[in-house]
Amino acid sequence: MTMGGTSSTTAGTIRFDRNEVSGAFGDLGTSLPLIIGMITAAHLDATSVLLVYGVLQIATGLVYRMPMPVQPLKAVAAIVIAQQISGDVIAGGGLAIGVLMLVLAVTGALDWLGRVVPKVVVRGIQVGLAIQLGRVAVANYIPAGGTSGYVLAGLALLVTVVLIGNRRVPPAPIIIAAGAIYAVTVGGAGAAVIGAAGMHMPTFHVPTGGAVWEGFLLLSLAQIPLSLGNSVLATRQITADLFPTRPPLTLRKIGVTYAAMNLFAPWFGGIPVCHGSGGIAGHYAFGARTGGSVIIIGSLTLAAGLLFGGSIGELAMLFPAPVLGVLLLVESVSLFSLARDVAGDARGFALVGLIALIAAALPYGYVVALVLGTILARSGARVAAR
Repeated sequence: MTMGGTSSTTAGTIRFDRNEVSGAFGDLGTSLPLIIGMITAAHLDATSVLLVYGVLQIATGLVYRMPMPVQPLKAVAAIVIAQQISGDVIAGGGLAIGVLMLVLAVTGALDWLGRVVPKVVVRGIQVGLAIQLGRVAVANYIPAGGTSGYVLAGLALLVTVVLIGNRRVPPAPIIIAAGAIYAVTVGGAGAAVIGAAGMHMPTFHVPTGGAVWEGFLLLSLAQIPLSLGNSVLATRQITADLFPTRPPLTLRKIGVTYAAMNLFAPWFGGIPVCHGSGGIAGHYAFGARTGGSVIIIGSLTLAAGLLFGGSIGELAMLFPAPVLGVLLLVESVSLFSLARDVAGDARGFALVGLIALIAAALPYGYVVALVLGTILARSGARVAAR
């Protein structure tokens, strides 16, 4: 399950082959539970959420032409699910987040941040995210189906280990198909999904000024620090790691597209979203090398919103939790593997571990890890230079 920057895909190419199909499902374990949780907790219109999410995936695949998927904002999702924030405040928070990131991008603040934050800190943030994803996969998802779920997860993991990196027979379609068969036969999802099918249309939403202010206070202040570490700095780094022959992405471009998505989504009932290093790792680990994988999952999401938007719970039954857990576990291991470039530096490796633990374990861990890690790394570099 290791990853490396050996892709020879020509920049600008978009493919729709079996590997892009496989990679399209690589981030499902992270995104699907958060989307469902937000829809359920805030009573959002599922059709609008899925349609906007699908459109943004397709747009991102076309703009970046590499596996750069869209993800729900994790801090926002956690607050919404825990506090059952209203849809209007979610929309307002999305606009506030979009404006803040746009200001950071166009003023050059993101470029300054890229110069100030050492690479070892970015690696620590990536490993911290890996710890969180792996913990959720092992503690929550894989055990969810009981004994039969463990068997399903074991088979899915075996298929993944045997086929990971196989360009002729990529693993994700086999895993997803096995999960769907399990859901229909053991979980009884077939009749529920068929009965829930029907055409649904999205809604238009205008956030109030009060909702924007409340969303700024409740959601954006918690989310932006996490986004700076994972959605911007770590995303730029992982694209350089995995696609070294392509022109490097700028922090400004990542920030502008992040902002644009959140300035668009709230008006049409969408949830706040971001880019993310974990999503890229998941798509790449399961075979994706172009924007085709993102366009594929975006098209499927858009179709699901139109046909099953009124029954997101039934549709989600086709992806059993143990299968999502295996996808999430692979994504976690892929992020862990990125830290191998500091393995030969004892001090750097220890600092990565410390930053990762801070990011994964503390409240507001990512902002603490970003600030404290940068101070420690730069202080250590100055001492070593004397």
